[in-house]
Amino acid sequence: MEIYRLPVLSDNYIFILHDPQQNLAAVVDPAQAGPVLEKLQDLNAQLITIFNTHHHADHIGGNGALRDAFPDITIYGGRHDRGRIPGQSVFLDEGDRVAFAGREGHVYFVPGHTRAHIAYYFPPTHPRDPGDLFCGDTLFAGGCGRLFEGTPAQMLESLSKLRNLPDDTRIWCAHEYTLKNLQFALTVDGENPQLQQRFQEVKTARSRQHATVPSRIGIEKQTNPFLRCDHPHLQQAVQGRDNVQTFARLRGRKDLF
Repeated sequence: MEIYRLPVLSDNYIFILHDPQQNLAAVVDPAQAGPVLEKLQDLNAQLITIFNTHHHADHIGGNGALRDAFPDITIYGGRHDRGRIPGQSVFLDEGDRVAFAGREGHVYFVPGHTRAHIAYYFPPTHPRDPGDLFCGDTLFAGGCGRLFEGTPAQMLESLSKLRNLPDDTRIWCAHEYTLKNLQFALTVDGENPQLQQRFQEVKTARSRQHATVPSRIGIEKQTNPFLRCDHPHLQQAVQGRDNVQTFARLRGRKDLF
C-alpha cells in the first residue's frame, strides 16, 4: 500500500492510499475533491473507498464530488456520525475492521475532539515495516485536537489507546500544526532534551517548507505533553492533581496559546 500526502486548504492533509497492483485507491478525510481527482488521474487509479474520521467540513468537504465521480465507492465513518457525513454507508465502532490493498485496518473509537471521532490503524504486514495510523484530529504531531464535543477524560482515554500502539507506528495526522504545538510544549516541558532537539529539527524543516507528517508514536511519547500527563514534572507545571486534571489544564493553556 502506497501512501500519498496531499496538502490542501491552509494546513490540512488528505491521504491517498494506493494499491498499484490493482490500480485502486482509497482516500482519508478528503477536505476537497479536486486535489484527490488530480492525484487519481496521475496514478491512473480508481477510487473505491473513503475513510472519514469525523464530520468536520475540512475532512468531508470532498465526499459529494468524489461520490459523483465514483458512484460505487464505499464511504466509512463512525457509528455516532450517522447523518453528519455525506454519503456515509458504513457505520463503524471500536473493534471493527476495514480492509484495503491486502491490509486490515483496526478501528478505534476516539471521542474528544468530537463525540463520534474514530481512527484507523493498519498494522504492518511484515515484521520490519511500520504500522500506519490515520487519526484525524485526535492526535497531532506534538499535540492533540481541541475538545469540541468531548470531555478531557474522554480525550485522555482516546489518546491512551493510540499511545499504546507500537513505537514505530507512523502517525498520519490531518494538519500541519507541529511547529506551534512544540512551541507550546516547551512552555511546560522546556527541560526535555528530546523536545528541545525535535523543536530545532521541526523549525528547520518548516523553514524549508518540508512536511512534518507523518510522525511516530515513539517520538510522541517522548515529546508530546498530551501523552505525558502521568509525568510528575508536567503535573507540577500545571498543578494537576491527576492525569485527567493535568490534561485538562494543558489543553486549556494550549487553547489560549
